[in-house]
Amino acid sequence: MSGFACATTELAPGSEKPVPHIALLLPLKSAIFKSAAEAVQQGFQAAAELEIQLPERLPVRVYSCFDESKDIVALYRQAVAGGARAVVGPLTRSGVSTLAAEQNIPVPTLALNVAEEKSAGQLYFFGMSAEAEARQVAQLAMQQGLRQAFAITTHAQLSKRLQFAFEEEWNRLGGALLHEIEFNGDYSVFAGITDMPDTAVFLAVEAEKARLVRPYLPNKLPIYGTSQIFVGNDNTLTNFDLNSIRFVDMPWLLQADHPAVMIYPRPAQTLSADNERLYALGIDAFRLIQLLLAGKIDDALPLDGVSGHIKLNGHIFQRVPIPAVFVQGHAQTRNGHAAPALQVIPDYAIGKP
Repeated sequence: MSGFACATTELAPGSEKPVPHIALLLPLKSAIFKSAAEAVQQGFQAAAELEIQLPERLPVRVYSCFDESKDIVALYRQAVAGGARAVVGPLTRSGVSTLAAEQNIPVPTLALNVAEEKSAGQLYFFGMSAEAEARQVAQLAMQQGLRQAFAITTHAQLSKRLQFAFEEEWNRLGGALLHEIEFNGDYSVFAGITDMPDTAVFLAVEAEKARLVRPYLPNKLPIYGTSQIFVGNDNTLTNFDLNSIRFVDMPWLLQADHPAVMIYPRPAQTLSADNERLYALGIDAFRLIQLLLAGKIDDALPLDGVSGHIKLNGHIFQRVPIPAVFVQGHAQTRNGHAAPALQVIPDYAIGKP
């Protein structure tokens, strides 16, 4: 957190003075979510630091908790009582669901995940839904003229969620699902996948499993995945096993020279790819809460964010990533340039963490 002390103050319960501020609510005391929360905080602070000289910029106060599902309502009320003019958080699905069940949301509030509950008037949602990416991949494959698909999954819960989201969108678009294949270490399950015209393979798996599966798939079949398969370009040799796989991810990880990306500082310490995404989420969360505070959402959107192209659908800020492909062990945007933006698809699923 060094370098941002002037922009953000972290408070113990009951220690705040009632002055106007932006409240950042995060599970920084949680053993499970601390790392993710810190990455969001760092990105939020990085964006706040760039605007510290603005005369009307509100200071940021950080409110920490152990368990958002139990603490978030009290923490939210504490922030508002302390003078918060706007609130960003909570981060976890359970925390967002708990807050969304509250009807008293008196200030602009940007939750960093998506809840199934109907939101109160000033509660908005913005997160990293893996399911939304799976739907966008289905759309991308359809745009490229493919009409049939194999879906490869594992027994993991996230894998099943990705599979369901892809198949739901694929069917909605008129595609035919040829077969669902669950991979649990037996490579013979791929024997039925052969070169077929107009056919795609969707990998509802993370990077490690994708590297195991890719060599057993026909080279001529277009293969797709979500950002789960991309853990960075640092290990080109490892990424060779992912060659030609198409996926979607953030400009923050794929377009370092993009004007919207270049203006923000990179983390002081090396982060995992997942935490880099959360850092980028924090940057865009700061930008969005500023727009909500100023009442300029309608004028400013769509927003060219570091986490993707951002539009508003109801009370959900939807993040559209950019298409990319692995070439010679290196992930890059198609033809080395930004690809056409995908259509925003309603996100019915809950994001992560």
